[in-house]
Amino acid sequence: MKALIAPPFSLTPMSLNLSKISPLASKSNLCNSTKNVQNLKFFCTKPIMASPRFPVVSLQNRYLHTEPSSSSSSGEIHVIVGPMFAGKTTTLLRSIQAETEKGRSVAMIKSNKDTRYGLDSVVTHDGVKLPCCALASLSSFRQKFGPDAYDQLDVIGIDEAQFFEDLYDFCREAADHDGKTVIVAGLDGDYLRRSFGSVLDIIPLADSVTKLTARCEFCGKHAYFTLRKTEETQTELIGGSDIYMPVCRQHYVSGQVVVEAARIVLESQKAQCGSYL
Repeated sequence: MKALIAPPFSLTPMSLNLSKISPLASKSNLCNSTKNVQNLKFFCTKPIMASPRFPVVSLQNRYLHTEPSSSSSSGEIHVIVGPMFAGKTTTLLRSIQAETEKGRSVAMIKSNKDTRYGLDSVVTHDGVKLPCCALASLSSFRQKFGPDAYDQLDVIGIDEAQFFEDLYDFCREAADHDGKTVIVAGLDGDYLRRSFGSVLDIIPLADSVTKLTARCEFCGKHAYFTLRKTEETQTELIGGSDIYMPVCRQHYVSGQVVVEAARIVLESQKAQCGSYL
């Protein structure tokens, strides 16, 4: 991991007390921890009244004696970026778990565009999951969670942040005016190494920025980029290792050449087939 600004929250390995699931696991799989986390849309570390559609569950740490911070305190924004398979979601969940162990109330959000492992959980590539709410836009979060419940939240985690067009406004409002700690994880660049969504826009707002790296699938060096292996050209193409791979700079450049050559061949073949019809 390569940290641009050392974050104040822990990014070191720790026990998540979260379950491992297979990609085909049913929605009934729960976080298997000693705290008995139930499969709910949100979870918090102190009892608050949420709306009936979005219940919460209380997590208690009997060894913790510090008081949760009030919503009137100063907020924070922490940003976690990197290519695919760099551990962004894992780092986010570790940070969220660390916040719950401090006695802070937490809610998790992800984009409803990501349906790979269902909509009720944030899930890492290796199967660790945490209950969440899937939203089309962040602006709807306060209303759906419930205004009173929102006021009592301390920490908001956002996964797959590149898919939220209103990311900047939401983070600024939550941290500057509502006193929330917002921890954001997302891709900083697309498969063409261009800015992806609004993730880079919130860096000027951030208290800390952490740039993670993966391992190049060709040579094993640090991978800073995401290479798309298919011929699709749209920016938003949700997938896993069947479509993407993390690569170093050398193999990104050479890989793009190979992918582009393959794309030209395929387009040529399609054109030839069309001429015979």
